[in-house]
Amino acid sequence: MGDDSEWMKLPVDQKCEHKLWKARLSGYEEALKIFQKIKDEKSPEWSKFLGLIKKFVTDSNAVVQLKGLEAALVYVENAHVAGKTTGEVVSGVVSKVFNQPKAKAKELGIEICLMYIEIEKGEAVQEELLKGLDNKNPKIVVACIETLRKALSEFGSKIILLKPIIKVLPKLFESREKAVRDEAKLIAVEIYRWIRDALRPPLQNINSVQLKELEEEWVKLPTGAPKPSRFLRSQQELEAKLEQQQSAGGDAEGGGDDGDEVPQIDAYELLEAVEILSKLPKDFYDKIEAKKWQERKEALEAVEVLVKNPKLEAGDYADLVKALKKVVGKDTNVMLVALAAKCLTGLAVGLRKKFGQYAGHVVPTILEKFKEKKPQVVQALQEAIDAIFLTTALQNISEDVLAVMDNKNPTIKQQTSLFIARSFRHCTASTLPKSLLKPFCAALLKHINDSAPEVRDAAFEALGTALKVVGEKAVNPFLADVDKLKLDKIKECSEKVELVHGKKAGLAADKKEFKTAPGRTAASGAAGDKDTKDISAPKPGPSKKAPATKAGGPPKKGKPAVSGGAGGTGTKNKKGLETKEIVEPELSIEVCEEKASAVLPATCIQLLDSSNWKERLACMEEFQKAVELMDRTEMPCQALVRMLAKKPGWKETNFQVMQMKLHIVALIAQKGNFSKTSAQIVLDGLVDKIGDVKCGNNAKEAMTAIAEACMLPWTAEQVMSMAFSQKNPKNQSETLNWLSNAIKEFGFSGLNVKAFISNVKTALAATNPAVRTSAITLLGVMYLYVGPSLRMFFEDEKPALLSQIDAEFEKMQGQSPPAPTRGISKHSISGTDEGEDGDEPDEGGNDVVDLLPRTEISDKITSELVSKIGDKNWKIRKEGLDEVAGIINEAKFIQPNIGELPTALKGRLNDSNKILVQQTLNILQQLAVAMGPNIKQHVKNLGIPIITVLGDSKNNVRAAALATVNAWAEQTGMKEWLEGEDLSEELKKENPFLRQELLGWLAEKLPSLRSTPTDLILCVPHLYSCLEDRNGDVRKKAQDALPFFMMHLGYEKMAKATGKLKPTSKDQVLAMLEKAKANMPAKPAASAKAASKPMGGSAPSKFQPASAPVEDSVSSTVEPKPDPKKAKALGVSSKAKSAQGKKVPSKTSLKEDEDKSGPIFIVVPNGKEQRMKDEKGLKVLKWNFTTPRDEYIEQLKTQMSSCVAKWLQDEMFHSDFQHHNKALAVMVDHLESEKEGVIGCLDLILKWLTLRFFDTNTSVLMKALEYLKLLFTLLSEEEYHLTENEASSFIPYLILKVGEPKDVIRKDVRAILNRMCLVYPASKMFPFIMEGTKSKNSKQRAECLEELGCLVESYGMNVCQPTPGKALKEIAIHIGDRDNAVRNAALNTIVTVYNVHGDQVFKLIGTLSEKDMSMLEERIKRSAKRPSAAPIKQVEERPQRTQSINSNANMLRKGPAEDMSSKLNQARSMSGHPEAAQMVRREFQLDLDEIENDNGTVRCEMPELVQHKLDDIFEPVLIPEPKIRAVSPHFDDMHSNTASTINFIISQVASGDINTSIQALTQLFQIESLAREASTGVLKDLMHGLITLMLDSRIEDLEEGQQVIRSVNLLVVKVLEKSDQTNILSALLVLLQDSLLATASSPKFSELVMKCLWRMVRLLPDTINSINLDRILLDIHIFMKVFPKEKLKQCKSEFPIRTLKTLLHTLCKLKGPKILDHLTMIDNKNESELEAHLCRMMKHSMDQTGSKSDKETEKGASRIDEKSSKAKVNDFLAEIFKKIGSKENTKEGLAELYEYKKKYSDADIEPFLKNSSQFFQSYVERGLRVIEMEREGKGRIPSSTGISPQTEVTCMSAPTSTVSSVGNTNGEEVGPSVYLERLKILRQRCGLDNTKQDDRPPLTSLLSKPAVPTVASSTDMLHSKLSQLRESREQHQHLDLDSHQTHSSGTTTTSSSSTANIDDLKKRLERIKSSRK
Repeated sequence: MGDDSEWMKLPVDQKCEHKLWKARLSGYEEALKIFQKIKDEKSPEWSKFLGLIKKFVTDSNAVVQLKGLEAALVYVENAHVAGKTTGEVVSGVVSKVFNQPKAKAKELGIEICLMYIEIEKGEAVQEELLKGLDNKNPKIVVACIETLRKALSEFGSKIILLKPIIKVLPKLFESREKAVRDEAKLIAVEIYRWIRDALRPPLQNINSVQLKELEEEWVKLPTGAPKPSRFLRSQQELEAKLEQQQSAGGDAEGGGDDGDEVPQIDAYELLEAVEILSKLPKDFYDKIEAKKWQERKEALEAVEVLVKNPKLEAGDYADLVKALKKVVGKDTNVMLVALAAKCLTGLAVGLRKKFGQYAGHVVPTILEKFKEKKPQVVQALQEAIDAIFLTTALQNISEDVLAVMDNKNPTIKQQTSLFIARSFRHCTASTLPKSLLKPFCAALLKHINDSAPEVRDAAFEALGTALKVVGEKAVNPFLADVDKLKLDKIKECSEKVELVHGKKAGLAADKKEFKTAPGRTAASGAAGDKDTKDISAPKPGPSKKAPATKAGGPPKKGKPAVSGGAGGTGTKNKKGLETKEIVEPELSIEVCEEKASAVLPATCIQLLDSSNWKERLACMEEFQKAVELMDRTEMPCQALVRMLAKKPGWKETNFQVMQMKLHIVALIAQKGNFSKTSAQIVLDGLVDKIGDVKCGNNAKEAMTAIAEACMLPWTAEQVMSMAFSQKNPKNQSETLNWLSNAIKEFGFSGLNVKAFISNVKTALAATNPAVRTSAITLLGVMYLYVGPSLRMFFEDEKPALLSQIDAEFEKMQGQSPPAPTRGISKHSISGTDEGEDGDEPDEGGNDVVDLLPRTEISDKITSELVSKIGDKNWKIRKEGLDEVAGIINEAKFIQPNIGELPTALKGRLNDSNKILVQQTLNILQQLAVAMGPNIKQHVKNLGIPIITVLGDSKNNVRAAALATVNAWAEQTGMKEWLEGEDLSEELKKENPFLRQELLGWLAEKLPSLRSTPTDLILCVPHLYSCLEDRNGDVRKKAQDALPFFMMHLGYEKMAKATGKLKPTSKDQVLAMLEKAKANMPAKPAASAKAASKPMGGSAPSKFQPASAPVEDSVSSTVEPKPDPKKAKALGVSSKAKSAQGKKVPSKTSLKEDEDKSGPIFIVVPNGKEQRMKDEKGLKVLKWNFTTPRDEYIEQLKTQMSSCVAKWLQDEMFHSDFQHHNKALAVMVDHLESEKEGVIGCLDLILKWLTLRFFDTNTSVLMKALEYLKLLFTLLSEEEYHLTENEASSFIPYLILKVGEPKDVIRKDVRAILNRMCLVYPASKMFPFIMEGTKSKNSKQRAECLEELGCLVESYGMNVCQPTPGKALKEIAIHIGDRDNAVRNAALNTIVTVYNVHGDQVFKLIGTLSEKDMSMLEERIKRSAKRPSAAPIKQVEERPQRTQSINSNANMLRKGPAEDMSSKLNQARSMSGHPEAAQMVRREFQLDLDEIENDNGTVRCEMPELVQHKLDDIFEPVLIPEPKIRAVSPHFDDMHSNTASTINFIISQVASGDINTSIQALTQLFQIESLAREASTGVLKDLMHGLITLMLDSRIEDLEEGQQVIRSVNLLVVKVLEKSDQTNILSALLVLLQDSLLATASSPKFSELVMKCLWRMVRLLPDTINSINLDRILLDIHIFMKVFPKEKLKQCKSEFPIRTLKTLLHTLCKLKGPKILDHLTMIDNKNESELEAHLCRMMKHSMDQTGSKSDKETEKGASRIDEKSSKAKVNDFLAEIFKKIGSKENTKEGLAELYEYKKKYSDADIEPFLKNSSQFFQSYVERGLRVIEMEREGKGRIPSSTGISPQTEVTCMSAPTSTVSSVGNTNGEEVGPSVYLERLKILRQRCGLDNTKQDDRPPLTSLLSKPAVPTVASSTDMLHSKLSQLRESREQHQHLDLDSHQTHSSGTTTTSSSSTANIDDLKKRLERIKSSRK
């Protein structure tokens, strides 16, 4: 017994676990007593036993187990926490209790199961019991079935899910155990009691004997509907009520409950779906098209057998439906038509809702096939269309049905009406709203007047059915004009109609049909509610659409219209009007003529179709007068408009008559009772004229008048469909414009958004841009009324179009729609609705969201997916979540039924992996948007757990949770959240984070609510404990929230609630309450109205919150939070109030203003270093991904929060790209002013920009690249060096963008890569770019290879990492690439290396395939031929870059002098002369002292230059009267203003008088600066015109013909002399080419052109220096390509060939061998004989004159020895050195010296060099070295980047270097060589080498437009030089000065002497300096 005493001392819970059975027995008994004593279900005592209850029921000792079961039952009944044990306890009961022999144990086990069901754990219990059915022990199976049966019997089919039970029934009936079969029979009978016949189909296949037995049992059952006898805890109050009612004797509620219960289970739901698509015969689609009808029949029979399955699995039935539709529509064999219809019926019945998507395709075909007379075909078609109707909503097929109503065939009309009647039977008042009823009634009313009796009867039946469904009130307005007889007939039909839905009693009439209809209304398809519920339920069915789509007027009419017109007296008059509109019968033309002649003058009617337009016009005037005088009641509108439409009607050709006609239509519409019948007569004509230039406005006016008479929605729909059924784009665009305007005038109410949207989509796809623009404008207007959800309809448009739409929406943002100005007076209700006005926006609000088709996704939420989400491995959990996100994304809008997803997601909200928690929150946010207001039903099971997450310790998780809660609240409103105890339970938790976030949230949401549930009081005790929380933030938030709680609960309640506090706390809290009472804001009821009224009381106010960022959005669905600005305007709250009450709107607006003024980047000391440490220490994710995942974005957001202004961060991480653009604009603005901040946050900025690279929006990308260019320029100025971390997290992503398809982007990226070399070593860049060459994108590979070439070229071989050999091998691989561009780039890169490195390249690249090697060798050979071996493509690509780089650099550095730098760049680009490199360089004419001594930043201020305003040139010119007057010779003085000069001259040129014209033109060409502006094209046209004029034979017939010709002649001479010589020469060459090509051209014309050319040739010696020879030679090359010598020789005249030769000869003579340098613009010189011809000429001239050779023409290289004999060596050398010293011939001298040295290698030139300066000697040596390199084909490739640190100032080798004398020691004037010396010193100081030379024209010069040489002012030059030199000093590495020198103009070459120039420049520079000081 000692043992006993041991265990007896133990506490109860330990006894229960003891190994001795006695101890356990005692423990269970004591536990039972304890359980019975505990009164509070939430007592902590319960929790002690939580883990033991399973042991209670599974005890191994039978006696002890019984006691344990008793205790467990009491526990489950009373403990609050018992629910947590459900799974384990029930499974214990199933496995360990149900197999016990004792009946008592089994009974207790069953009781425990039922008790668990009562405490709301039915699902878990049922799951365990169903598992038990698979147990091998039959006893357990029997007990499980029995438990299920009892549960069903007591709780009813609503709690116990029947589907899974019915699924296993057939298996149970097959059991070997009789006991199991008997029990199965009992449960089958019980199930039948609840769902009646729905049970038959699933059991049709069981043993016939069993079935028979069942049938017998079923018959015995009472017919009354069963009622549950036991209720869940939550329903027990309802039970009490029920008992009261029953005791009172009424069974009303019971009846109601029938309604709830009966349709719960639908036989269809219980069936297994069959997959039939795969079972179709293989050759089905061939057979169905076969020619033999038997084969087609076989195919259809096969389908018929398959579709007999009652439930089909969803799939893609499109092809099958299409095939069947074709048979129904096209097959000639009626038997097959009937068969195909049967197949469609089977499909529709088997697929139900899933067939809905095909309904629209099939309905019109079936309706049109009703023309068949055979009864079996008609019957089959009827069955088919009825079955199809049940799969969709009447709304969806209404358009198709209405279209068929107008068919001429009476059978079709009859059958369609009958179909409508049958369809109406399935509708309820809510699913048949007025908007749907109206068009159907209108169509049916036509049918009741039909000549065929069967059509009339069918129409009567349909109208009768409608009357029965929606009641007389709703239908009567449409029947006002129907005579008494017909009205009685309709009413008689109405009485006979049997509705599918009886009026509550008939609910059971036809279950199957009943099920489908509510399923259609309620998107959820869940338990069909009672009728009454159906109407009010806020489901997205058509019920909500009623107010939105009813006709016209302000939205106030919404409610009365739906409720059937409870609008007071005003409504009646409105209805009267509407009725007339709808039903004016169509009159015959005779009747119309009769009526019209009664009111119009007789003459008027006669002249209507007169052939004389004047008579028609007079007739119209009379018509108008008559209409103006008519009285409204007398005016026969239809007759009048028919008269107007009478021949010629709308085909009227005279616009005046047409305008009058349209005006009269408008008058009739305004003055008469204008019906829709009349409108239909004229609208077509109006639409046809709307695009007419002259009549369009009148047409629009008439349309507006009609819209006012017949309601805008109807008119708009008609007009749109007419406009888009014809092809004229002008009409379409004008119709859209009219509509945009009309919507603003009439307001938006009643418009059918969906119909519009389809038309708008058609318009957006139009090829005509005007139509697209108008469509986008219309969308903008719709956006004002509909809000952001409008965009959802267009998300699948092309990105370019979408960005235009977004831009339009952006414009509209923040605007409120104008109040309607039209369409009110006639139709408005007399102000009785004021009260409802406030709710109205809410009504219309959801309307657009309701238009969106919602997808059912519950079938995608499979059990596998759910188990994935709950998997142990976080990666699999993540996969599951990704899938869910994908499903929601894909569906966009979903139905509220989401299966088991809520439980699965709820589990993830407390996942140990925070990234998954965040992902879950994002999914929940998506879910809220996708489900819309229906998310309400998930607030309790999913919304509250989100609030729990607000207690997370991680800041970013809390932020995500808050955003999610806000997104939910926005959809649900606050009521759901505040009801019940859940929120107070959350607040009770002592988690400081949770408390402060939750209180902050409530403080934000409560002020905007009008009312709150009473449960809010439950939060108050916890609010008080928060006021005394240890955490300061919690206390503060609690104090902030206090006034808002008081606002809703009142001071008294709040004070009363302090009663339970400790005395000390109570005093403190009461003091705070007093304080809060003073600050308590008023409830916002009034402000809501105020906010909604100015907006026209219409839908938009609802939508505003959606556009705000989630945090600010408003929870309440009732009223939008007033926009801060509006709030002030409307006086929502006085300033004092807003300050005290912390009213949210005003608070935020103030805050925003303050915030935006501060810095955007906050400098955090060591912030960047810390971030790098974190990344190294793997505390944060390394920035490395293929596409950015959410966790990266969140991490960046968190890191940024400390160092980026909050408002900017919101913009940066906004979901809308336009906010990113704003953020970038702000960042650009702050770049200069916040350098430190930018550098401090550089790593984050670069990371954020990498995220932008993954956006699809081009505008953001462009902006980002623009910012990057500026950023890197700034960094290089600040001498900043990128860290490894910054580089590695940015460069790889930038390189991705180099492969963009858009040129602009690629160029920008390359420019950025170039700039990066200034802040990050090129050798480190190399591997990143090398990595880029491995991309799949060929453009990226090509660009990266090119970039590598540029790096090697600029920085030498050292950049090649890891070693040159490896790098080159990698590059060489790409020579064999598939893509041509990549191959070229690889070859070019290797050629570049070859040029730098010579033959060693072949060793480095290793072995190549033969093909690749031959390509490479060929390319190297080609590059050797021309010294600039860069591919032409590069040359073309670079110039803009070089320039833009410099311009940006200037802008950044200069700050205030920004405009100056842009002028400077203008000057540069203006004067970018192609031969700039050969012209005199100005480098040596600068005063370098200033530059040498000044180490500060030189700021160049430009002198104010006169700026001519040339904008006026583009103004339309006012042509004065053609008075002939002589042009004053002092023309220029008179008109000093350029603009007026040009205006005056143009007006003269445009004069009608020929002399004035010619004189003015002559004058124009006398003003040199203007003459030079004429481009080639202009000159070509001018010359063509003038020469044609001279040759015009008609001139000779004029009196002063000869005089004119002389004038023209003079003018031609002027043009030739004064124009830009390059342009005019080019123009003449093109003109000559055209005239020779044109067969029609007269030989005289060509001759005159050639004469002009000869004249030009004579001018050449004077003008040669100002001509862009490259361009002229290109033109000659093209000419010679078109006209080879042979072709020219065939010309009748020999002039052309002589002209050309003369021109070339003159050029050769003037330029000498240098002419061959000017072939740079010719891509392929072999295409014409130009080069050969020039070489021949050169040779010839050389032979004749024995002239000296020149640098490039190697043919002349050997001439030196002919000229020199050994004796005269010294003289000869002296000659050469003289040349080198002279300014003009320095190059020639060097070339000769090189040739000489080559020939006589032993010649001694030392003596000549001794006397000269050190500089001159090194200059000569360098010059010789350059020539040597060029001759050996190793000239460098022109730098393909704008920046190249080692690129030298190329002036040395150019002929501009002026050496005034060989030795300048004799006290002669100092020559420019001194300046060269200084420049050299400067270059060395900047670390630039002075050795390697580069002789090539700068890139920009090759392409830039030749400009007027004299334009660039010398100050511009000086400044450009200064800025270059300064740049070269400021940057480590040097911007390529070459690109700057493009502007050296030709002026210098013609200047008298260089020295004079230098002095002049010095003086000017001095002046500028002094003015600066």
